[in-house]
Amino acid sequence: MTLFKVLSYGKGFKGQAIWASVCSIVNKLFDIAPEILIGIAIDVVINQEDSFVANLGVVDPKEQLYLLGFLTFLIWAGESIFQYLYMKNWRELAQKIQHRFRVDCYGHIQQMDMRFFEDQSTGRLTSILNDDVNQLERFLNIGANDILQVVTSVVAVGAVFFLISTKLALLAFSPIPVIILGAFYFQRKAEPRYAEVREKAGQIASAINTNIAGVATIKSFTKERHEKKRISAISDEYVMANESAIKISSAFTPVIRMAILTGFLATFIVGGLDTLNGDLAVGAYGVLVFLTQRLLWPFRDLANTMDLYERGMASARRILGLLDEPIHIKDHAQAENIDLSGNIEMEDVTFKYESQTSAALKQINLTIKAGETHAFVGQTGSGKSTVIKLLMRYYHAQQGQVKMDGVLIENINIVSLRSQIGLVSQATFLFNASIFDNIQYGNEQATEAEVLKAAKLAEAHEFIVKLDQGYQTTVGESGVKLSGGQIQRIALARALLKNPPILILDEATSAVDNETEAAIQRSLKKIADGRTIILIAHRLSTVVHADQIHVLENGEFIESGSHETLLKNQGRYHQLWSIQTGGV
Repeated sequence: MTLFKVLSYGKGFKGQAIWASVCSIVNKLFDIAPEILIGIAIDVVINQEDSFVANLGVVDPKEQLYLLGFLTFLIWAGESIFQYLYMKNWRELAQKIQHRFRVDCYGHIQQMDMRFFEDQSTGRLTSILNDDVNQLERFLNIGANDILQVVTSVVAVGAVFFLISTKLALLAFSPIPVIILGAFYFQRKAEPRYAEVREKAGQIASAINTNIAGVATIKSFTKERHEKKRISAISDEYVMANESAIKISSAFTPVIRMAILTGFLATFIVGGLDTLNGDLAVGAYGVLVFLTQRLLWPFRDLANTMDLYERGMASARRILGLLDEPIHIKDHAQAENIDLSGNIEMEDVTFKYESQTSAALKQINLTIKAGETHAFVGQTGSGKSTVIKLLMRYYHAQQGQVKMDGVLIENINIVSLRSQIGLVSQATFLFNASIFDNIQYGNEQATEAEVLKAAKLAEAHEFIVKLDQGYQTTVGESGVKLSGGQIQRIALARALLKNPPILILDEATSAVDNETEAAIQRSLKKIADGRTIILIAHRLSTVVHADQIHVLENGEFIESGSHETLLKNQGRYHQLWSIQTGGV
């Protein structure tokens, strides 16, 4: 059951959960007590020296009333104290469980395979981490206490009823089965509707995130009005899904009220008749009438509690569903931490994406010796980036072997592997922080001098110091305040700060100006000594100095060799070179 899985997340806070529950129960007991004292006060006024209190040893009626007044004060004070305690503890507990869910979900997402993100929208994941976790927190904050106090009311008031009059107890309790059955009925009706509400919330978050990220494209195509209408339509769907759920939860309240009225009238009339007939004391009748309200009226709020519950459980199912997503690319028990020198081997490697019908790579054989520079060229979709994804262990090949320094890549600890590979991709991501922080992200222990050295190697230092705040300049979200060339050079500096034995540039110069391309090429010459460099490029001018250039087509190597050798062969590389240089 979803609720039990949620509660199991609070095991680490078991002591606080028990204390919060005790405070809720004691608070409700104090809340019920004044009604009993009112009935006893009525008994004092009517029976005086023969009252229930007189039998306890306080004979004088005035002293009895003073005693009841003092007890009332203590009870109200106790109720207030325990209300503060249960509110404080339930809210703290809700925050802690919320925090654990959010951190665990985020940590799980971080470990997910790249294939998982191919089918996920950022907005949906953000919605789960924010909206769904917050919705669950609201239930834990309010709903758990409400349910506990309703149960306490039923048990405590029921005990008093059965002590005074079994007949009236049965009459007063008669609506409760109807209320409980109704609650289960409405829960089943509401469950799929609230699941749809959470899905629609995720769609809204996804659409808004996408549009904010693509605001420049929207403006360039003057699609502001169109996108506003699209967001409005998605929001309307969310509203309609909510309305459908609200109709169910709202219908529950009138049903409960009528059931409550039935129980109250039964106690009110039958108890009154018994009192008139002398079968029930006036004070006892007063206690039962007031306690009937305490027993049944809390059920009025059951609709709101059920609403919170269903919303919370719908969110919990999405959260738990995310946590249950399997991780396929992970370390096994014998995975090793290895200091790589940069030797890479691929033996008969074949790989196919699940979403594609044909293989992205077919029977690939490749040997890269430490310190060499190899380049992969070819048309879009030829398999160049797939080679990198296998080397980074984002995916596993279905056939063949990938080795680093003679060790199967599956036997190398993932953190050890990736920490020794510097990757600069075409879609470079910069955090909304300073340039210094973005470069230091490559090695958080690096000194200021090391950060500056990496920036100089990447030929980024010169433009950075010309900025108003230099290295402390905030780059904006995704580096929006910088040019494409500046972003790429910062990304290169970040990768160099790792001082990796293997450096990969995946289309890093495809969208930069000639000056930036030349700067990156100069940087590569400075850092190439003793380092394995892998280049993926459409611009062949970027790869002319590579030791080996591999031309891919339809997932296969069709020719390999140096720039000069491939030109002499008059093959596919020669054709691409001629097209780019204007020879054809």
